[in-house]
Amino acid sequence: MSTPPAAPPADPASRPPASTIGELRASGWRSRSVKAELRANLLARLGEGAAIFPGVIGYGDSVLPAVENAILAGQDLVFLGERGQGKTRMARLLVGLLDAWLPIVAGGELNDDPFRPISPSARALVAEGAEETPIGWLQRDRRYGEKLATPDITIADLIGEVDPIRVAEGRYLSDELVLHYGLIPRSNRGIFAINELPDLAERIQVGLLNILEERDVQIRGFTIRLPLDLFVVASANPEDYTSRGRIITPLKDRLGSQIRTHYPRTLEDEIAIVRQEKVGFPPEDGVPSVHVPPFIEEIVAELTHLARRSDEISQRSGVSVRVSVANLEVLEAAALKRAVRLGESAAAPRISDLGAVVASTAGKIELETAGDEAPEDRIVERLITKAVYATFNRRVAIDDLEALVDAFEGGLTLETGDRVRSAEYVRWAREVPGLAEAVRRTGVLSGEDMTGDQDRAAGLGPQAEAALVASAIEFLLEGLHLARRLNKDRLGPAVMYRR
Repeated sequence: MSTPPAAPPADPASRPPASTIGELRASGWRSRSVKAELRANLLARLGEGAAIFPGVIGYGDSVLPAVENAILAGQDLVFLGERGQGKTRMARLLVGLLDAWLPIVAGGELNDDPFRPISPSARALVAEGAEETPIGWLQRDRRYGEKLATPDITIADLIGEVDPIRVAEGRYLSDELVLHYGLIPRSNRGIFAINELPDLAERIQVGLLNILEERDVQIRGFTIRLPLDLFVVASANPEDYTSRGRIITPLKDRLGSQIRTHYPRTLEDEIAIVRQEKVGFPPEDGVPSVHVPPFIEEIVAELTHLARRSDEISQRSGVSVRVSVANLEVLEAAALKRAVRLGESAAAPRISDLGAVVASTAGKIELETAGDEAPEDRIVERLITKAVYATFNRRVAIDDLEALVDAFEGGLTLETGDRVRSAEYVRWAREVPGLAEAVRRTGVLSGEDMTGDQDRAAGLGPQAEAALVASAIEFLLEGLHLARRLNKDRLGPAVMYRR
């Protein structure tokens, strides 16, 4: 039903000392709506120059200004975009704009404001205890409710239902206390997010109209006035893609801002997101370390960007950043597996590992046309080739490799593959004219990459350096082959480059 938000919880030591309504009143605390709270805290963040949505990359000049405007205007909002564009992440990060602690009536059902309770139980408690009524303090991370819309969701799930247990205990059906409130009322004084809103049956969407506008609830004939205090965030894929439903017009009208998200527009942003999101494992004794050269990251990002522009791939469904993340994880796994088999203490993904990304890519794309057996494999292989060539052209000047090409003209052949140790590549770099200089030009050991990070290779041992050199040599040889300067022969799992 609910997923822990991405924003950090409040510090327990910062909780205010008040424990009764009287103490709360004496402290000078004043009630304010969730939207006013978000607005004030956003203005404070903007004034401090602090990050509004930490970890969200590539939206600084597009999506985030629109979100900020919606919050400052006090509008509920809907994120519209293809899969894997960070819609749910941004909804969860909104929790960070809430106050660290919120006072509630202890024992109330709906996070009731101590000064203005709305649930029957809280009203009864305040009527009985007056200024001595106990209060509790709710952390900001407990004020977020999230629901994935599915066609089988009922009004009872979202809004509420008559509780048969309470009826069996002797209460009358006319008694408001027989009601069991659903997820939305229980998110009172917080943020409620509903993902994939078009998947929600239209009759259920109609049930949300009063919640968003009139703030009353109708349950099994009961019409209950509940002045719910909510900030509602919805997400949806474009309707022309899902074809599973739509957001009904009256509901769309009540969601103040529709904000269109997008995929990373630059390779740098794609790479930064991949580094942030990919699974990382702590170092383990006896397990080889894996070092990813910057050009491998660039190839992975380029592959995804090419897929987003491909006529053979459905752009209505989109190509998620998860493709890039999964591909880099698989490449690291392939490199690790090779290092274990060869008894090496360090590994780096190579061009010969790129075949592994076919499996991690094919299942995440949808083709425009169906037909041949396993067409995804061939399409992905073509995109991999284009990604390698585009990256090679950006990073390497062919004219700088003339000495290496001349060596092949003189009869040099090199056999690469999964069974060739990194030390063998290092030997080639020492012995083949022009190869060491070409490796240096790739920047694989200099610490320079597309994002300007420095000292990337600082502290690397000989095995790690050898692994990176092996990766760079395969990159150069494949680039020369794609530039039609070298021939390439497949010999089972090995590849031979020659003139």
